[in-house]
Amino acid sequence: MTEPIDAYRKAEEYINNIPRFTGKNNMENTRMFLEHLGNPAGNCRIIHIAGTNGKGSVCAYLCSVFRAAHISAGMFTSPHLVTMRERMAVDGRIATREEFTAVFDFVMDKLSALPPELDQVSYHPSFFEFLFFMAMVYFERAGVEYVVLETGLGGRLDATNAVPDKELCVITSIGYDHMEYLGDSLGAIASEKAGIMRRGVPVIYPVKQAEVADCIEECAARTGAVTVPVLPGAIKEIKIHNKTIDFSLQLHYYDYIGFTVSTSAIYQIENAALAVQALMLLHDERITESVMQTGIRQMVWEGRMEEVLPSVYLDGAHNIDGIKAFLETVRLQPCGGKRRLLFSVVQDKQYQALIDELVLSGLFDEIGVAALQSTRALPLHVLEDSFRQYTELICKTYDDPGTAFWELVRGRDDEDRVYIVGSLYLVGEIKALLRRPRHD
Repeated sequence: MTEPIDAYRKAEEYINNIPRFTGKNNMENTRMFLEHLGNPAGNCRIIHIAGTNGKGSVCAYLCSVFRAAHISAGMFTSPHLVTMRERMAVDGRIATREEFTAVFDFVMDKLSALPPELDQVSYHPSFFEFLFFMAMVYFERAGVEYVVLETGLGGRLDATNAVPDKELCVITSIGYDHMEYLGDSLGAIASEKAGIMRRGVPVIYPVKQAEVADCIEECAARTGAVTVPVLPGAIKEIKIHNKTIDFSLQLHYYDYIGFTVSTSAIYQIENAALAVQALMLLHDERITESVMQTGIRQMVWEGRMEEVLPSVYLDGAHNIDGIKAFLETVRLQPCGGKRRLLFSVVQDKQYQALIDELVLSGLFDEIGVAALQSTRALPLHVLEDSFRQYTELICKTYDDPGTAFWELVRGRDDEDRVYIVGSLYLVGEIKALLRRPRHD
């Protein structure tokens, strides 16, 4: 084992041992530590993304267009699927082990020499905060022009909201998720997400639910932000093909412009539209109509209705709205054989509501369940009991997701389709499985 790999594994182990959902710091201390780091990437043009579903996809669409325009951009997203290094990428390339270790060491050095105000409270970044700080240092060292930041759970109190200045904000689709942190109504959740707004900074959002739109407009009025709603009528002429979707989008400075997303996921149309509207507001002459069309078409985002093998799809939907969007796409995909599903979920989700949606859709001929390899996993017996109440359903249980995946894949006929859904942790486990050598 070489020394750089050993150092990387030690860094990864240290971060993994930071509690993920406890010990969150207040925003004042988070900002103070960011200043202690020298406000890395503070001179970059920052685009901040919040929302329930679609945040990562919007980030990926933005950065794909930046690459098509030969503009350097850093992207911070979460969670990761296989490796922590996925959370910080520059120009479409995730951080190397050496780069990851170098910025980890820099943050650790700064932790050993805290300013008095932070030293008095024994300050230490949370799991998410630590990775955010590392990413900002990484982007600073890479010399990027734009930084695209995805929030974690919320917005107002999210570590990414500590950045001093922003160019644009985007709020994606709002739905019910993480209610224990964000509130139990769409309005309350939207208010937390809208906490990323800044005075005079445009905020782009999709107009879907009146409660959410009203909340965003009210928050913007109080903050002094400039709202740019994307109305449902702005998206027209949707044409679904085998592995792509064409649509037209109306923008302020053009008539309808045609775009193609390279996916069968119908929900990506909205995410691409939000990204395009944001790009238009940058007023960057390098981002032309043709560059946007190319960047949108070329975007690939893992775990979002991703076809990993012929007719085998991974989708990270893990809340009610995500599952409904997933099911809408499944309905639109022609299938001459059977639809088989592999499902698993973490225990802090509304798992019974997700299961009800999947079963009552009537789309799947067979469903397999397996517990995730995670301390947050919903136990297998609970998964099994939740599906067994539907006595007409063919439901099989498996010892682990890997065994389930290969049985479903190898047992399929040419006209069958296999779907894996329920958690990004499940997507990550399958992605890791597929990357292993065949003899492993």
